[in-house]
Amino acid sequence: MFKFRPFQTCALAAALALALPVAHAADTVSADVAGKISLAALQAHPQVTYDRFIVTYRNGTTENLNASAATQNVGQAAARLGNGNVSVGHVRKLATGAHLMHTSRRLSASEATQFMAQIAADPAVAHVEPDVMMQLVRDIPSTQKLSAQAAAAKNVTAQDLLSGAPNDSYYANYQWHFQPVSSSDLGSADVEKAWTVADGAGVTVAVLDTGITQHPDLDESLADAGYDFTSTALVSGRAADGRAAGGWDLGDWTTGDAYAGCRDAGDSGENSSWHGTHVSGTIAELTNNGTGMAGIAHAARVLPVRVLGHCGGYTSDIADAITWASGGHVDGVPDNQNVAQVISMSLGGSGICSASDAFGVAIAGAISRGTTVVVAAGNSGSNVSGFSPASCPGVISVASNGITGKRAFYSNYGTGVTISAPGGGIYVNDASSGTQANPTGFVWSTVNSGTTVPASPTYGGMAGTSQATPHVSGVIALMLGAEKDAGLTASTPAQIATILTSTARAFPVVEDYPIGAGIVDAYAAVQKAVSGSDNGGGGGDGDSAITLTANTVLAGQSGGAGTATVYSITVPAGASNLSLRSFGGTGDVSMYVKAGSAPAADGSNADFSSRRPGNTETVVIAKPAATTYYISIAGGATSFSGLSVLASYTK
Repeated sequence: MFKFRPFQTCALAAALALALPVAHAADTVSADVAGKISLAALQAHPQVTYDRFIVTYRNGTTENLNASAATQNVGQAAARLGNGNVSVGHVRKLATGAHLMHTSRRLSASEATQFMAQIAADPAVAHVEPDVMMQLVRDIPSTQKLSAQAAAAKNVTAQDLLSGAPNDSYYANYQWHFQPVSSSDLGSADVEKAWTVADGAGVTVAVLDTGITQHPDLDESLADAGYDFTSTALVSGRAADGRAAGGWDLGDWTTGDAYAGCRDAGDSGENSSWHGTHVSGTIAELTNNGTGMAGIAHAARVLPVRVLGHCGGYTSDIADAITWASGGHVDGVPDNQNVAQVISMSLGGSGICSASDAFGVAIAGAISRGTTVVVAAGNSGSNVSGFSPASCPGVISVASNGITGKRAFYSNYGTGVTISAPGGGIYVNDASSGTQANPTGFVWSTVNSGTTVPASPTYGGMAGTSQATPHVSGVIALMLGAEKDAGLTASTPAQIATILTSTARAFPVVEDYPIGAGIVDAYAAVQKAVSGSDNGGGGGDGDSAITLTANTVLAGQSGGAGTATVYSITVPAGASNLSLRSFGGTGDVSMYVKAGSAPAADGSNADFSSRRPGNTETVVIAKPAATTYYISIAGGATSFSGLSVLASYTK
């Protein structure tokens, strides 16, 4: 029997996420000073103590530019406490411009409030908040275990290829959350249909989580390019404080004496979660490789960024990671060469997020650089307005539904939620208790068998808004990839949010609380994303072209190195979203497309082209002309064989 712990906390972590209520603080400080202090994470728990504070000075002040002046200023505030010697040290300056300060001893909740009030009384100060510990949104694991040695690959039919169904061995029986919506699966994200037009190629998704472990069903090409932002030895598990290159998960277990201080009384701790690996698999697990499971945007690349370790992860570290992942500069860390178009964060803690908070400023910066930020609403069964960063301005906040389309009982809710996605309802019929529904009560993805450090790769089921969030992140990657394939300018974060909400599928049941615009619909979102351009035109004949039948796979195509075969598809008036794809087989091909006449063999006069490594090529034309399109499949340096070609459009 599992122990359900929303926003998994241990004694230290819980302490760092709590403090005095606003009403209490308002009684002891003036209104203008109280307006500068982040009190949302301070609730009445007398055992709570703090020793890290984030102080933001106004632009143009000496303290904003000078760490020594800022430290002296905060030290003077500590001296005015008058209830014991407290000295102050400067830890570092955050990428947002705020200063992170450390006190020589831990302050009680009331002392911390008065300390921040003393700091905020200085007109040069813009904002003060405690540096609290965030947690991964701890999810409920399935009691069912799967072997990493998957069963034989599914025998895929031509109809499967047309529908987008992959041949991954566990897909059909476990990944209900991607499969077509049906009377028995009303909570799906309808990803399978979206695969007929998009795969996320050319998009990078940063997963800010526990990092990633080695797994044969994951593309780890950016794992070394990621970064570990956990800056204290207790959290990172390294021998000394400091950050490190690479986005690898070293484990986040809390068993053993070393982590006794971050466990609840009587709690023996938890094994490593491999949470980041599971989230990464949902977004971009390798697909159609005959192994394991599938990922939503399986041609996208995941940039793993470790921000959570033993006991959680500090707000200050996560804020820096948000800036870095989106292309901003962080002192002491090499600039990110793989800037993410999407940031996925299945983490959080108690507190209201304002635009002035460390999270609020970092997220606003990421959005200004064109990065969409997706955040789990939380698993506390409460209003999302009381959780951060899920309540930060500008984020896409994701609630969780089960297979029936009903709000999962644990999911946070409220008007601050943007959209819902399949996260698993755990119990039969998405009830709030009872018998676990395996596999349909969970979201299935890549994990690891290790209890502390990484061991063998495997697959597992989890349920939570942590699982719903990567569904939305993956769908956004599909949208951006489809726009790229169609030659369109990438949608802005605001436009992405509008597309997601306007295409969300209506809830099939009356929800007990608001959980967004509806259930994310991958296919509808991709279609909407590429529907804003007008391409087409041309002339000529192309008499030798092989005629394609719309929505019918033409399999078994082959050709020599440097040769080209031309295909044609006639598009009727009023059609939209013409999708031209090649896939499967061996070798390397390029695709060139021209309206009205066959393109040159080298594609020099093509209207559209796709030149990815391998045989998977895609061209999407949002608003095709009513004409015949000619598709040239050109062999590269080697011959190709066993290739399938598919043309489809919406009418």
